[in-house]
Amino acid sequence: MDWKKETKLLGWIIIIFIAAFFLPIESERFNTAILATLDLSRWYAREHVILCLLPAFFIAGVIQVFVSQGAVMKYFGAKAKKWVAYTVASVSGTILAVCSCTILPLFSSIHKRGAGLGPAIAFLYSGPAINILAIILTARILGFEMGVARVIGAVVFAVVIGSAMALIYRKEERQKRADQMNFPEIAEKRPMWKTSFHFFTLVLILVFANWGKPGEGITEGTWYWIWFYKWYITGFFGLFLVYSLVFILGIKWWHVALVALATAASGFLVASPLVPMIVGIAGLSIITLLDKNDPDNSEWTRSSWDFTKQIMPLLAIGVVTAGFLLGSTHDDTAIAGIIPNEWIVALVGGNSVFSNLFASIVGAFMYFATLTEVPILQGLMAAGMGKGPALSLLLAGPSLSLPNMLVIRGIMGTQKTVVYVVLVVVMATLSGLIYGSIF
Repeated sequence: MDWKKETKLLGWIIIIFIAAFFLPIESERFNTAILATLDLSRWYAREHVILCLLPAFFIAGVIQVFVSQGAVMKYFGAKAKKWVAYTVASVSGTILAVCSCTILPLFSSIHKRGAGLGPAIAFLYSGPAINILAIILTARILGFEMGVARVIGAVVFAVVIGSAMALIYRKEERQKRADQMNFPEIAEKRPMWKTSFHFFTLVLILVFANWGKPGEGITEGTWYWIWFYKWYITGFFGLFLVYSLVFILGIKWWHVALVALATAASGFLVASPLVPMIVGIAGLSIITLLDKNDPDNSEWTRSSWDFTKQIMPLLAIGVVTAGFLLGSTHDDTAIAGIIPNEWIVALVGGNSVFSNLFASIVGAFMYFATLTEVPILQGLMAAGMGKGPALSLLLAGPSLSLPNMLVIRGIMGTQKTVVYVVLVVVMATLSGLIYGSIF
């Protein structure tokens, strides 16, 4: 008998039994936290997985399969000029309407393709932080100076944190650079413009499918009209994708036509936009897997599936944990977690080191879907949150979350993840202190 294994099993049985025995089901706060967990999980599944994550997995698959390792290293690797690598990485989020979770498959793909740690980290941070829609919403609702501070902070953070990570792990990066210097130049399988066309078509579908509704009462302006017609715009770029699948990837036109017709028909028959998205993604998966003209096409879907297997379970664990501890806040819903919201508000008033640090830590662990951080902060500031802590939370929150941390740990290890999180929290705290002392 393996006594070590049996003792471990007995230990888990005892722990689960004690947890069940003392389950505080009579506690109103505990039941509210359970409700918040279920609400956040349901909302995440309905609003985030299908529209955000699944397209992001396919975009990551494009990088993994169609973009050569040499192309990634040209902009992010050892052969790239540092100012080019960090500039591209730090402003990349302006074209991606992504949150801290949606950026993960994209980060994982460029990291695997040989990007330097510094530029890859800069990309990981800037993707959600400098989302142009969130910046506009911040300036409109929280004030112009807060919007400007968020832009400057996000770009500076991306460069400084990426550079700091590269410096801390310089020995490891030095070896990677030495290996990459001997990496042979590999010709692209197809012209880069074709791969870029395919890539950015998917990115634009992701952006417009997730275009957020403007604030309550706003019924005019460019943002409102784009939101109002966003599914027509998304469908328009869907036609670009049809062109790309047929004339760039070489998939049989009648396979693509069948999927396009099924997707369009589902859009007319069912009111929910989730259904045509599911039909389109399922059809895309089938026709690429069955394609015999180019093995890269089926590999694209398999690679996307690999990212899904790696990331989705950890995200699920993180969302459940975040919902239970910190509650569910989205749209007009606000359900408290096991940690009372009043405690958080009471701890982030003023502009002390503690209030900024606490706001940074809470923001780092709390999950914010794209754009939701602004109305949440609006409510917290109305309840007494200081402007400094508000900026601290804005700079730490969108780019980090508990689900995000769990996945990053699986990609680059515990130590690097801890260092990255600490750097974000410290810089967010310092930025909040400076901003709070000025305004």
